[in-house]
Amino acid sequence: MTQPNILLIYTGGTIGMIKDFETGALRAFDFDKLLERIPELSHLDCDIETVTFEKPIDSSDMSPKYWIQMATIVEENYDKFDGFVILHGSDTMSYSASALSFMLENLAKPVIFTGSQLPIGDLRTDAKENLITSIQIASLQDKHGNPQITEVGLYFEYKLYRANRTTKINAEHFEAFNSLNYPPLAESGVHLKIFKENLWRPTKGKALKVYKEIDNNIALIKLFPGITRASLEGFLVSNTIKAIILETYGAGNAPTEAWFLGFLQKIKEKGIIIVNVTQCSGGKVIMGQYETSVALKNLGIISGKDITTEAAIAKIMYLLGRKINKTEFKIRFETEIRGEMS
Repeated sequence: MTQPNILLIYTGGTIGMIKDFETGALRAFDFDKLLERIPELSHLDCDIETVTFEKPIDSSDMSPKYWIQMATIVEENYDKFDGFVILHGSDTMSYSASALSFMLENLAKPVIFTGSQLPIGDLRTDAKENLITSIQIASLQDKHGNPQITEVGLYFEYKLYRANRTTKINAEHFEAFNSLNYPPLAESGVHLKIFKENLWRPTKGKALKVYKEIDNNIALIKLFPGITRASLEGFLVSNTIKAIILETYGAGNAPTEAWFLGFLQKIKEKGIIIVNVTQCSGGKVIMGQYETSVALKNLGIISGKDITTEAAIAKIMYLLGRKINKTEFKIRFETEIRGEMS
């Protein structure tokens, strides 16, 4: 068998940063120097080519237009490479990785997101291990030469997760990400262990489809004790919002005050879709389990089940881009399409 061909896509983020010794601030550097700083890459059993965004994007500046750019790079190079590794800022990595999982339908090759908490030039950096192992994972093939990973993953600090199940949980520790509702796909230690029973398997024989119509006319409402009618009135006068994610308590619970339920009713009458997602890192929405969620169920609000907020945002943007009717939207959202919910 020939060596796998891996395309390394640099979008920006800490992993490609160096410290400006005059100001102490981090700034992006020439991507070619990233490879120079990791000579160990030459020892991997694969051929690596690189492509970089013309201007590296800070994680905080990430937006759907860059998701489309990433998806397009994968699409245009899909037949030439056996796997893809995307270097991305960690703060919004779960959003971008979730988005690509929906945009890339019938994906039969690995697309692995990774980054780092410390710059590549830092003495204690986590960048080298994350990058090297991500490339190794993207290179894994079975005895027939087929990729072992056939989905969008996120690798960070010795663990590979399904991308659309992840959340960034820590801004300082190397273990920056977790997937509380789904087990890891792989773990890196002395040996690289793949948990085959956890892997997503696409329908065989279907060609890759890339969906680039993303509609980001959505809003997020996080419930909190003391939330007021005045803080929500702006949603009633908006003529652009098409969907709202309601981050509720626990298993999908919300206030039962008449004004709040009336607000939700008016939102629905405006034709705005409402999705109920728990603000807990783990667990799921079970509307009707408690009295405080019965009204939401009666209103016909969509259940996010155990989906993360990041994946819910990406999935809604993807489904709105498909321009389907509200009945089909509800069915598709509540149905697992890329392993994003149980």
